[in-house]
Parts: sequence; structure tokens; C-alpha cells
Amino acid sequence: MAWTSQNPDPEIPRPASPAAAAAQGAVSPAPGGRADGTETRPMANIGKSLQIKGELSGGEDLTIDGTVEGKISLSGHRLTIGQSGRVTAEIGAKSILVSGELKGNASAEERVEVAATGTMRGDIRSPRVVLADGARFKGSIDMDGKPGSPVRVAAP
Repeated sequence: MAWTSQNPDPEIPRPASPAAAAAQGAVSPAPGGRADGTETRPMANIGKSLQIKGELSGGEDLTIDGTVEGKISLSGHRLTIGQSGRVTAEIGAKSILVSGELKGNASAEERVEVAATGTMRGDIRSPRVVLADGARFKGSIDMDGKPGSPVRVAAP
């Protein structure tokens, strides 16, 4: 069987229009969003080979796979420390996921999660905290804060 650009498999009918796709249950991306209906947000990435010292603040989600030392302030945004990420910092963000290594205090408006591959040495302040089976953690946890309350990060 030869493949054509119009209908590569005659057994799988192709909808003629987006309305027909919706009628058949196909999902198409929403304007400015993804196929699952969630909205895409700007995201920055600090790669494995990057090393940063100083104060980091921003208005978008951030993934760290490199090394960062200092202070990180991402009010209203998500911080992800990847498996190869090594962070020594005081952190304030909407939510924080630690899959690598974090030395320092973490304050989150919504949630702090230390994944099974994560190591954290420092204090956590957040209304919700998740320590996955296998995660390493040494510090204290304060969950008294009210959800949505502003997060303040002390200067290092």
C-alpha cells in the first residue's frame, strides 16, 4: 500500500473539518493552549552546563538542571529543580518541585514536593507538602500558612 498525504490509512477515516473532529471526540488545542485543554505558560530553563550565582527573579515558570547559588524569587510561578539540578538558595515560588538537590529554605504559596530522586536540606513553609517515598529530607516543615498568602524570602 502506498502512503499518501491525504489519507495514509484507508481504515482510519479523517474528519473533514474541526467540527467533524469534535463530533468524533478528537481533541484539538485550544487557542494559546495544549491539546489537553491546559494553557501553556512561558517557561525558562537553566541547562545542565550552566552555573549561576546571585539573585534570580522572574515572571515565568523555571526549570533548573544546572547549578544555582543565591536567592530565587518566582512569585506566582512554578520552580522545578531537575534531577541534575543543584541549588543552594532561599526560594520563594507558587510551587516547588525538587527532583535534584536543594540546600536552603523553600517557601511556596501552594505546594512543595520532594520527588523520590530529590534531596533537600532546609526548612519548608507551604500549605501543602509532599515527600515521595525515597526522597531525602532534613529540616522542618511549617504548614500553618494560609493558602494563597504571600511568600516572603529573607535575603541570604
